[in-house]
Amino acid sequence: MLDPDSGLSLTIARIVQRLKGSSLHSQLERQARGSWEKRILKSLNSMCTELSIPLAQKRPVSEQKELLNKWNEMGTDEPDLSLFRPVYAPKDFLEVLMNLRNPNYENGEQPSFRSHLGLIQVPLKVKDIPELKEDFSELSLNTGQLGIDDSAQVPPEFFENEHVRVGQKVLAEQDSAAAQQYVRQGCPTALRADLWALILNISNQPEDILYYEQLKSNVIQHDLLVDSLIYKDVKLTASNDDYYFVFEDYLYQVLLCFSRDTSVLEHFTYSSATPPKSYIRGKLGMEEYAVFYPPNGVIPFHGFSMYVAPLCFLYHEPSKLYQIFREMYVRFFFRLHSISSHPSGIVSLCLLFETLLQTHLPQLFYHLREIGAQPLRISFKWMVRAFSGYLATDQLLLLWDRILGYNSLEILAVLAAAVFAFRAVNLMEVTSLAAAEAVLADLSTLKVMPLLQIFLFATVT
Repeated sequence: MLDPDSGLSLTIARIVQRLKGSSLHSQLERQARGSWEKRILKSLNSMCTELSIPLAQKRPVSEQKELLNKWNEMGTDEPDLSLFRPVYAPKDFLEVLMNLRNPNYENGEQPSFRSHLGLIQVPLKVKDIPELKEDFSELSLNTGQLGIDDSAQVPPEFFENEHVRVGQKVLAEQDSAAAQQYVRQGCPTALRADLWALILNISNQPEDILYYEQLKSNVIQHDLLVDSLIYKDVKLTASNDDYYFVFEDYLYQVLLCFSRDTSVLEHFTYSSATPPKSYIRGKLGMEEYAVFYPPNGVIPFHGFSMYVAPLCFLYHEPSKLYQIFREMYVRFFFRLHSISSHPSGIVSLCLLFETLLQTHLPQLFYHLREIGAQPLRISFKWMVRAFSGYLATDQLLLLWDRILGYNSLEILAVLAAAVFAFRAVNLMEVTSLAAAEAVLADLSTLKVMPLLQIFLFATVT
């Protein structure tokens, strides 16, 4: 039996050890992030060298005029992009996350984590279902939800009519906090654009429109290598999507302006990422000649344009669409492609997804693991793109309502686990990764809210 003093000193020793671990954790996080960021930049620079194209150059006056004339129909352009390749794709990023380790925990300091059999080997704290139920209490079975209670079988007077009336009142009062609470039960289609703008504090003032015009003028005057990466990404993703191909012109406008927007750099002050730098020609390695590249500090990856595409359904005025996207990016989307230990960061989301599956669907988890079809290999791309391009648009917007309502991306991991639960019977029969991917290839018929409710509130825990 320990005397109280030695018990206390043991507790203090454990706390000190844990604090040491957490500082080492952040140190490792920085190292991993640093090497990943270097790798991206190296890929970009080698593309420059191979293609003999500068990272940035001023456009000749004739080209400026031509671009200005076709600004609203850039989709008709068919530049030869065959030599350009995406700097990285989500699967490359997953490989980096799989290799993250914290040696402090190798000595069995956290026995509970040793039993984690997923791909993510960093012991972050993630929530279990009781905690998620508490956090997402407004999604419970006895609360009205758009995405369930507005279906054709439910008379509108039961929920929908009253919910619309309350939404109109929230808008009339211009109360951002009330709007955030309100959208947890979903946004009526007619009110969504205004409610999201209210939550994101976007009002599209004359100075905002002027700022957008300045960014546009910068696009007209300067040609960046990332412009070709943006073109290529839109052509490979949104242009081939049944829902989004009509918005091709909007996507070019928003993404080209976004790449020039230095105000986006501010998000790096509360993100743990570091904006990439390049050097003015002939001054390589001289810090005083280092410039952020691209100017917004964000190098687009394969699928990046899908963060913008769903917003085109809601906003048709370019400067407002632009501001909404930028705010969504700096609040949420940047977390999906940068390494951090934040609860809404992609590392935590991956771990949350794997923990939910391993805990609540152990047979399925072990079966898929045994056949070499680790679930995260399939779900990672859904989470990195916040399910954009995978769900039907009406369902995606209902999901994004809840991201805004809860100011959290954790719901992405819950939905990913819920999709596996929904297709569990079929998945138990597959014998390869390819077969598992085939079972989960088409999510366009899924209904988001019933899946989330069943997984969180109707599953025995």
